[in-house]
Amino acid sequence: MVTINELLDLSKTIAADLFEGKTYPWEVLDGIKDFILKLGETLPADEYAHPADGIWIANDAKVFPSAYIGAPCIIDHGAEIRHCAFIRGSAIVGKNAVVGNSCELKNVVLFDNVQTPHYNYVGDSVLGYKAHMGAGSITSNVKSDKTLVVVKQPGAFIETGRKKFGAILGDFVEVGCNSVLNPGTVVGRNSNIYPTSCVRGVIPANSIYKDKVDIVLKN
Repeated sequence: MVTINELLDLSKTIAADLFEGKTYPWEVLDGIKDFILKLGETLPADEYAHPADGIWIANDAKVFPSAYIGAPCIIDHGAEIRHCAFIRGSAIVGKNAVVGNSCELKNVVLFDNVQTPHYNYVGDSVLGYKAHMGAGSITSNVKSDKTLVVVKQPGAFIETGRKKFGAILGDFVEVGCNSVLNPGTVVGRNSNIYPTSCVRGVIPANSIYKDKVDIVLKN
């Protein structure tokens, strides 16, 4: 339930090569920065502006004047970066994705058509195709005791070796407003998270997460 092939459609991101040769999606987190710098140099100059070192923005992307774009960063075609968005760096924003007002991104891959439209924090995470985070929902990327993050799925724990790791959202995941995805959360494809949820561990694909003891499969 937690491999790249089970969670993500790699045809829906400019960063497909970043995942090559890897099994789990969190394995890409250490390589995002270098990947952006390498890929950016190959992007067509007639399609992407290069306003500063390490930053590439598609000509048809919309970036509001009050947004902050930190390097390295790639913003792909049709994306929209709204007022007061804060992209700290090491961020890939996919085609037609939305980074909304007062959202913060750091060391992330947003696949195409992802929406983080209102007051979201997404750090050290991967959000799959058409994943959507409701207003105020966030990824928590460091455990309170600062120990290394473990992905906890039924019957097996996977050591990630990472101190900072937020969440992996499979394609088409919907996260309800004001939810917290705790470090190491993995949500399978087509699953929904109820608003105001506190989520940890692995949520199966095609599920509805109501609370930690009430996770049901969709009809």
